[in-house]
Amino acid sequence: MPRAGQATLSIKDTRYEDNPAYHYNLLFRTSGMFEKIFSMRDTIDCYFTPEMLLLRSEKRVNENDYYLIDDLKFSYSTGKTSAHSHRYTPSRTKIDTMIVSEQYMFDMLGATMYLRSLDWDNMKQGDEFPFHVVIGRDRINISFRYTGQQIVERNETLKYRTRHFYIDIFDDAFTQSKAAAEIWIGDDENHIPVKIRAKLKIGAAEVYYKSSKGLRYPLTSRVEIPRR
Repeated sequence: MPRAGQATLSIKDTRYEDNPAYHYNLLFRTSGMFEKIFSMRDTIDCYFTPEMLLLRSEKRVNENDYYLIDDLKFSYSTGKTSAHSHRYTPSRTKIDTMIVSEQYMFDMLGATMYLRSLDWDNMKQGDEFPFHVVIGRDRINISFRYTGQQIVERNETLKYRTRHFYIDIFDDAFTQSKAAAEIWIGDDENHIPVKIRAKLKIGAAEVYYKSSKGLRYPLTSRVEIPRR
């Protein structure tokens, strides 16, 4: 399956509304022949509390000169998550609504942070972790499905020990439901997303971890092999 584009993912400490937070940023652009067929420039910014609760997600879409913003603001009360979903273009508002769930609720990128907060010591192959994702005015049922440990090879001298998860989507609007995407999380205390792969209508989009600064723990999932 051809690769449709390239993406850059970064995570850093920041402040959100004057409180400590994590800032999660993803930049995606089409490449190769896909750039000539259908140009895309998408940016997603997510802000989390130190306890990994999603506060805000803003997705800015620029696809063949069509510009759209999806702005999600999250709030929490006992046993419930609420999301204010505001979708708009430069000329008009398309969606402005409130969505409530009794499960965990995220945007799609922010859900990867949820993975980082799970109980990794007691995780077993076949375990599933259900949650909701907000897309426009819809609340989509999604589940992470744990398949076990895998090695991700970047080149002949660099590998990562990871935990692999499928992302299953339970909604009639999606043509790809089972294993619609995959994510490989580094198997150390940092739990960094090493690789993300999502199926598209044509081809697939892949994200690879490249580097990081200021990690709280040693990056023991990284395995460097000396050249012979």
